[in-house]
Amino acid sequence: MIPDTTPAELEQALTDATEAAKPLAASEPAVRAGWIRAVADALDAAADELVPIAMRESSLPEARLRGEVARSSGQLRMFADVLEEGSLLEVVIDTSDPNAKPVPRPDLRRVLVPLGPVLVFAASNFPFAFSVCGGDTASALAAGCPVIVKAHPGHPELSVKTAEVMIEALRAAGAPAGTLGLVQGYDVGVTALKDPRITAAGFTGSVPAGKALHEIAVTRPEPIPFYGELGSLNPVFVTQAAIDARGNDIATGYVGSFTLGVGQFCTKPGLLFLPAGHGLQDALAEAVGGVTEAKMLNDRIADGFSSGLDRLQKVEGIRVVASGGATLLQTTVAEVLERRDEILEECFGPVSILVEYASEDELISAVEAVEGNLTATLHAEEAADADLARKLVPLLTERAGRVLWNGWPTGVAVSWAQHHGGPFPSTVGSIHTSVGVTAARRFQRPVAYQDTPDTVLPAVLQDANPAGISRRVNGEVTTAEVTR
Repeated sequence: MIPDTTPAELEQALTDATEAAKPLAASEPAVRAGWIRAVADALDAAADELVPIAMRESSLPEARLRGEVARSSGQLRMFADVLEEGSLLEVVIDTSDPNAKPVPRPDLRRVLVPLGPVLVFAASNFPFAFSVCGGDTASALAAGCPVIVKAHPGHPELSVKTAEVMIEALRAAGAPAGTLGLVQGYDVGVTALKDPRITAAGFTGSVPAGKALHEIAVTRPEPIPFYGELGSLNPVFVTQAAIDARGNDIATGYVGSFTLGVGQFCTKPGLLFLPAGHGLQDALAEAVGGVTEAKMLNDRIADGFSSGLDRLQKVEGIRVVASGGATLLQTTVAEVLERRDEILEECFGPVSILVEYASEDELISAVEAVEGNLTATLHAEEAADADLARKLVPLLTERAGRVLWNGWPTGVAVSWAQHHGGPFPSTVGSIHTSVGVTAARRFQRPVAYQDTPDTVLPAVLQDANPAGISRRVNGEVTTAEVTR
């Protein structure tokens, strides 16, 4: 058993992170990138030690966990590349123009700077990709922020071992002591969140826990940004034309998506909207019947799933279509509209609800009934459904951070264009992503320097551009020196 962090240990972690903040923020992009690459290499080298611990604590298969290690190290290297290239800093320079109208323009130079020590609440369902070495940690380090991770109780030993690997890699590469720290215990996390030395926090977990922590973050004497990923139903809407074209593929693809990882993905599709008379009942039942029962992450999550499924099955108008290793329920749009608070509540695990709509108007009403989500998916035929798609896509855009066409929401690519976020209650910060290059933007703030001598400017803003990074100068992107 891993003991909770003591008050003295927490104080030391906070002190170390605070002392690391200035040298970390002052580090040159290429130097910081080198530290981050060292962590990525160390994670890959330690995979044979870390993966068996993760298997024991999470019940997840080896292939899945090795993929997570690769995702985590690849994400770190991506941030390192972007740091060296310069886009992460968003440098913008407008040189002075005494002839500008209506008034002369001063020399203005803008850059993103790190906020300071960041607190990351690790998630349970991705022991690597959303935990100690996950996206929140990677993006905060890339931004130049020290990180204190509050370990998830679902994989405490793995958290300790992963942190040890990362901290040693940072030390050996020359990063400031205190760049990364780890604490254990629910109350410890709350205490850290209240500490004035913490400047921002990232969280992935349940709606109740996320709302409670968000309240603490924004009601502190000095409020801080809290980026919480809470819950999402990730609805899928299917047209009759799509069913006519590839109905069986839609049925098997949907079941594969909502049962992936035993239904423990934040992007699991929890609702499938099909037209009445769709004819996919047998194909869906057969696909669900072929799902093998598997152990969930831990007993607490398994108990929560069991009670959530029991609650859903007792809702009037809900019936079971198929069950076994997974469960498919069924209802209608009319029932959803009448009992939306009971039906439209996430149940974390291998269950999903098929909802039948009787007309295009009912389909639109169903879209409008759904709250904020990480994803929303439309299966349609471009030609046959053109008019309907033009109505639905804007509605889906209002309700989701990622809109998919003829795909499945499970699987979140780590890339420049990715957005993993959405309107509340999916997140409490819909303008930001927790996956992809721009995830670092959560832990940065802009500063503009006006008419500041070149000799005292940060190196990335100086005329000579000694780091050779990408900058926007007088409206044009360039890596060249600034000419006045």
